[in-house]
Amino acid sequence: MAQTAKITLDPRVEAFLAGGPKKLFIGGEFVASASGKTFDTIDPATGEAITSVYEADAIDVDLAVQAAEKAFATDWAKVTPSERGRMLWKLADLMEEHAEALAQLETIDNGKPITHARFADVALAIDHFRYYAGWSTKLAGEVINNSAGRNMLTYTRREPIGVVGQIIPWNFPLLLAAWKLGAALATGNVVILKSAEQTPLSAIYLAELIQQAGFPDGVVNIITGYGPTAGAAITNHPRIRKVAFTGSTEVGKLIMQQAAGNLKRVSLELGGKSPNIIFPDADFSRAIPGALMGIFFNQGQVCCAGSRLFVHKKVYDNVLADMTSYAAKMKQGNGLDESTEIGPLVSSEQFERVTGYLQKGHEEGATSLTGGAPLEGPGYFVPPTIFADVNERMTIAREEIFGPVVAAMPFDDEEQVADVIRRANDTEYGLAAGVWTTDLRKAHKVAHALEAGTVWVNCYNALDAAVPFGGYKQSGYGREMGSYALDLYTQVKAVWVNLD
Repeated sequence: MAQTAKITLDPRVEAFLAGGPKKLFIGGEFVASASGKTFDTIDPATGEAITSVYEADAIDVDLAVQAAEKAFATDWAKVTPSERGRMLWKLADLMEEHAEALAQLETIDNGKPITHARFADVALAIDHFRYYAGWSTKLAGEVINNSAGRNMLTYTRREPIGVVGQIIPWNFPLLLAAWKLGAALATGNVVILKSAEQTPLSAIYLAELIQQAGFPDGVVNIITGYGPTAGAAITNHPRIRKVAFTGSTEVGKLIMQQAAGNLKRVSLELGGKSPNIIFPDADFSRAIPGALMGIFFNQGQVCCAGSRLFVHKKVYDNVLADMTSYAAKMKQGNGLDESTEIGPLVSSEQFERVTGYLQKGHEEGATSLTGGAPLEGPGYFVPPTIFADVNERMTIAREEIFGPVVAAMPFDDEEQVADVIRRANDTEYGLAAGVWTTDLRKAHKVAHALEAGTVWVNCYNALDAAVPFGGYKQSGYGREMGSYALDLYTQVKAVWVNLD
């Protein structure tokens, strides 16, 4: 693995990382956890500690709920929709001013290439807050004609739920914080957001910008801690009315069980094992780099990664040869190197998980055309891996690996596409899918038949704040982004007025 000079750290990053443990953000103040416990956050490129953060527990969650409830009933209740929108827009402006610092923190904490952090994580997060700033003034009910009487007026109101708990993952810490906060704040809710323990830094930095943007104390509370303690305290808390979670399907099921205690509303964006289908009439100048990005972007640590690659047998060998050639040349290294294309995995636990799947793939008879074994040295590096000779019963073709590993399988559908659709849908997941073809009729037919919340045709990983995102089957339910996300954070009240 080649080593080159890293970029110079932004002075704001150096200042942020200096000093003692990073504190929780509760009630508009940065405070130590009630227990005083801390934990280290690790640089995945080196395996060394970056800094430490305070570890929240149930007591801290309850303090955050108290602060949120107070804000919801007082200062936040007085803020008009227009003012809410201006605060969200101001937050986006501040993020733009601090964009390089946010990108560097994301890269240091998560490992992703700095170029990706800039154009994807930070840029999309800024755009997300601006999009929902516009929605603040556009929430509307309706007047409904009824048959109860000529002088009976009925209308509806869309009202905020109240105290909302949000739990975000480590693969896109800043962006998914924005996905959660944008719609919740635009609709007038108050939030307790828990960052992933592996990547807490950008959320804490964001808390400073939220404070500067003028949000009343207690409207947004950000805590750092572990899932079984702080996360469970959020899902079990009787006065948190709704919980939003992005993460694994396994944890999503646990959250549903915990939330059942007080019937809090739940929205889940969970795992995936997404099919990416390349037909023989595809434009390969787009399909091949698109398939590569579909699996190797963010080191494959993407819930919608195109990890099951179906390629028509006519072009299977050529497509895999081209993909293998490019993947073998990808520059892997520290994410702070401007030339890095693929960084380390986020943690030692994730490194062990992915390398275990590499071993399992070989044991079950798959052939790695490139990669296939971890890299030696410091940090948690796994090279881009392409497995051929895969059948659909193999573990690497069934289970979510969440790493830079693709299982490539040929298919033979000359006139009909029913078989590849069946194979693509033969999974418990249904988050996303990709289709590559120049046949417009085929593209729509396949897109409509695939059981997935998002289908990309002749592209992959395209996202926009206005377009909904979420899963079918065990990939969760509820939709992030677009107008659909407003439904997650509002409740409808019907009002009857007798005018007689």
